Amino acid sequence: MNFQQLRFVREAIRNNLNLTEVAAVLYTSQSGVSKQIKDLEDELGIELFVRSGKRLTGLTRAGDGAVQIVGRILQETENLRRYASQYAGVDSGRLVIAATHTQARYTLPKVVEEFNQAFPKVKLELHQGSPRQIADMLANGEADIGIASEALNEASEVSAYSCFTWNHQVVVPAEHPLLALAPVTLEQIAAYPLVTYNDQFTGRKCVDAAFSQAGLTPDLRLTAMDADVIKTYVRRGLGIGIVAEMALEDLQRDDLVVLPTQGQLFGTCSTMLAVRKSVFLPSFAYRFIEMFAPGLQLDRLSA
Repeated sequence: MNFQQLRFVREAIRNNLNLTEVAAVLYTSQSGVSKQIKDLEDELGIELFVRSGKRLTGLTRAGDGAVQIVGRILQETENLRRYASQYAGVDSGRLVIAATHTQARYTLPKVVEEFNQAFPKVKLELHQGSPRQIADMLANGEADIGIASEALNEASEVSAYSCFTWNHQVVVPAEHPLLALAPVTLEQIAAYPLVTYNDQFTGRKCVDAAFSQAGLTPDLRLTAMDADVIKTYVRRGLGIGIVAEMALEDLQRDDLVVLPTQGQLFGTCSTMLAVRKSVFLPSFAYRFIEMFAPGLQLDRLSA
């Protein structure tokens, strides 16, 4: 048994049992992948995968439990490597950040710039996805740190922490008739078509809850994953935009303005930072977290 065989098994699961993709990820041949997995099964004395000809079609009952152990072994191997690097005084390596578009586009740039200056030998990778995809990346060991606005604290495999709070703002073209009625109410906003985030992104739950509590059914004319798309279609007249306040930059360029409202209509949302449970993070990862969320107590992450 060797670590390479264990990696083949892990990548087979990650790539939906597609051995062609596993071979591409690990820079080897498909036949080589098949042989290494079969050699491991022979050594263990059990079949990990159900097969149809040469294809893997699923996990056996024994394989279902074995792949969990494989994942833990490889995670602990990485933990050991990172642990050793702390004592070797190594400030180099790789740090993978998974974030939603809003966080990657608006809250991370200054942090990434500061981190890059402090740790020039650390290779940063930024992966984007929905909060659920980010939680999966953390759980699967594909990302070290996840940053999103919701759902991260619902995943059992990760530990999530609130970093800061923020609100939604309403944006309209500079000549919109509602500007003459400002500050406007939620009822006045609901009378127009709306353009906002889809239901997995950027505090959409806060928006839905506000309308629901007021007994209103908004006309969600268009939903999108990121604020740049939302602002584009607001500018083209599809409706009133509801975006996160951190996405308000470049409004003048987009010929849009913030529509004043009667109080904070959509409640307060939180940006969450998450890490996989029981993972050993290198010291430079903690410095990244400190730069992103200075108020977060780092001992809570390492507990």
